[in-house]
Formats: sequence, C-alpha cells, structure tokens
Amino acid sequence: MTTSAEHDRFELLRSPIDMVAVVREVRADQDGAIVTFDGFVRNESHGRRTLYLDYQAYESMALMKMREIGQSLHEKFAVHRLAIVHRLGRLEIGETSVFIAVSAAHRAAAFDACRWVIDNLKQTVPIWKKEYFVDGAVWAQGEPFPPEVRGPGAP
Repeated sequence: MTTSAEHDRFELLRSPIDMVAVVREVRADQDGAIVTFDGFVRNESHGRRTLYLDYQAYESMALMKMREIGQSLHEKFAVHRLAIVHRLGRLEIGETSVFIAVSAAHRAAAFDACRWVIDNLKQTVPIWKKEYFVDGAVWAQGEPFPPEVRGPGAP
C-alpha cells in the first residue's frame, strides 16, 4: 500500500471538532478500516469534580510536532491517511478535546497506529491542559496528581 501523507490533516481549533467530516476526509476506496480516538472532557479527575478544562499550545511548534508524528507514523505502520485535530481554549464537560482518525487497508495496522499516535501526541506535542475544579485549578502534566492536590479516595 502506498501512503498518502499529503492527505493527512493536522489542525488546532477553537471551535467544536466535526468528527464525521474528519472521518470522511481520511476514508478512501483502498481502505478497509478506520480507527478513531475521541478524547473528551470528563467530569472528574483524581477524585475531584471537574468544572471545565482550558487547553493552550505553542501553536506553530504543536503543528510541527503533529506533522512529525504523521511522518513517523507512515514510516512505522502500513496506514493510508491520518488526521489529528486538537481543541484549544475552554472546553466544557463532554466536549471533544482531541480527535484522531487513521485509515488503513487492514484493521490491525489502524488500531496499532491510532494508539501510537495518541501516546506520542501526549508526550511530544506542546499542548497544555489546565483543569478547573470546584476548589481550585491545576496544570495537568499527564502524570498522577501529587497527594496534596488529589481528591479524597483518589488513587
């Protein structure tokens, strides 16, 4: 299968993500599978009730890193197209913060690639999340909160 990196989509938005449109963009006749990841705002984190999230980014660097992930993806996996779309700004409970779609001829490659993309996105792309709770706010680092900011009964 030839890859189509020129058809990949990397975008930062301040408005809701149209997931149906994103899936439509990565779908092609030679594909047999599309795997998606929909990361959305949940109502609690580490035992604390979440009010909303705020995402900020070093935008030009974030887009560059997203493109690097796409380039590496096509080198590592037999996939056809990729879309990574991330929201910025204030997001309410239930709103999608990141949406990833990967198309491939076969489902195994699409599943493996989608997991690899979200893991690498979280580790390398300069997008920061501030979580707002009823009793304060904290910048999330992707690791468990220290004991002093965890809610009661949180792991």
